[in-house]
Amino acid sequence: MCPSLSVTDDLFYAQTGLDPVAAQRIVDNSLTGGDDGELYLEYVQSEFFAWDDGRLKSSSYDTDRGFGLRAVAGETFGYAHASELSEPALTRAADTVRAVHHGYSGTMDVAPRRTNLHLYSDDNPLLAIPFEDKIALLQKIDAYARGKDSRVKQVSIQLAASWKAVQIIRTGGERRADLRPLVRLSISVYLDNGTRMEDGYYGMGGRHGYEKLFDEGTWKSAVDEAFRQAEVNLSSIAAPAGEMTVVLGNGWPGILLHEAIGHGLEGDFNRKETSAFSGLIGQQVAAKGITVVDDGTLPERRGSLSIDDEGTPTQRNVLIEDGILVGYLQDRMNARLMGTQSTGSGRRESYADPILPRMTNTVMLGGNHAPEEIVASVKRGLYAVNFGGGQVDITSGKFVFSASEAYLIEDGKIGPAVKGATLIGNGPDCLTKVAMIGNDMALDPGIGTCGKDGQSVPVGVGQPTLRIDGLTVGGTQA
Repeated sequence: MCPSLSVTDDLFYAQTGLDPVAAQRIVDNSLTGGDDGELYLEYVQSEFFAWDDGRLKSSSYDTDRGFGLRAVAGETFGYAHASELSEPALTRAADTVRAVHHGYSGTMDVAPRRTNLHLYSDDNPLLAIPFEDKIALLQKIDAYARGKDSRVKQVSIQLAASWKAVQIIRTGGERRADLRPLVRLSISVYLDNGTRMEDGYYGMGGRHGYEKLFDEGTWKSAVDEAFRQAEVNLSSIAAPAGEMTVVLGNGWPGILLHEAIGHGLEGDFNRKETSAFSGLIGQQVAAKGITVVDDGTLPERRGSLSIDDEGTPTQRNVLIEDGILVGYLQDRMNARLMGTQSTGSGRRESYADPILPRMTNTVMLGGNHAPEEIVASVKRGLYAVNFGGGQVDITSGKFVFSASEAYLIEDGKIGPAVKGATLIGNGPDCLTKVAMIGNDMALDPGIGTCGKDGQSVPVGVGQPTLRIDGLTVGGTQA
């Protein structure tokens, strides 16, 4: 038995009294006659620390355990969940979901293939470092930030970790299991120069233990970056408005790619033909040179998973290749209905939520241009380095994103920082306006969270420096 199965057997059976034989019998009885389905068991430990005003403002520790049972028949599924792991609770759930295939005669889809891929440690990050040491880290970060400059008026820090154990049971005795660590450190620094107050932010994390965040060089670099961004914002001027050339920085600006383009490549939207990319497989949808992949196999990245929440191994999925649309992201149900295979993209926020096809780590691959060359090619434009929030319409592809750090480009040189810049456009149209692709592809530092249908899951993004011609910029300059 693999280590993950052994650990999850203890959590879901030995500790609860649930009989694994009874659980398998209920799964077999409730799903027979349908096309697909599974019993998803989940155990989560999580903790959160918030530091503000030079003190620990709040801390929390939570443990949750439960199951979700799903039966699939054609385009319909039945789903029931509970926080009680017991035979009676499973039986009640089975009675509910069985109704979805009453009178239906389906052929159960084959189980996902097995995998030996393991992308992160099974160690529980909550247990590796004592509580006192976590508070001491927050104190050291606060002291270091306040000691950098007399203008520092406030420091806010968030430290969080979770450890999730899952087991997926299918008909015929098929079982898959995984143990998933996740940590994150976020720092905000507020500067006041007497006439103006601005803040800067930096966050980092991934599927690994706390040890990386406790490295002095790592957390000091995070403070330095948050401080730098606050200084930039203190000197910023009002952003101009109008249509102009926009240069996107590498790394985190890939969130625009994720939101404006990635969601439109998810299988459910395309099966229902509600995506701007529906029916365009094999067609040119982006400028030549653009290749977009969603890769759930990147070691220790925030969006990576050894298996998805249906038990399918994650993989490197090429979505757009040299500007040609070549694939969508699929869970098992949408893949079956579209006559293709799951891409290991079936995800859920928790046992209380049904499966959706979702992104993992979505990146645009690098090109041939140095970032300095790209900036030098722009007569007048905007250089957007970091982004805050945004909105996108999946059907039309229209988006609005706010830049949290941006600069004017004047005569090929980076000019003053600007505040209040928003990028307005259409995702598919934006792809065709990419004129230069940098050779500096980078991944984000591990801060992404994606929302869809009320569910939030951790994700990663990445891209090289990009030049996009003719993008609308909304600004505040009078």
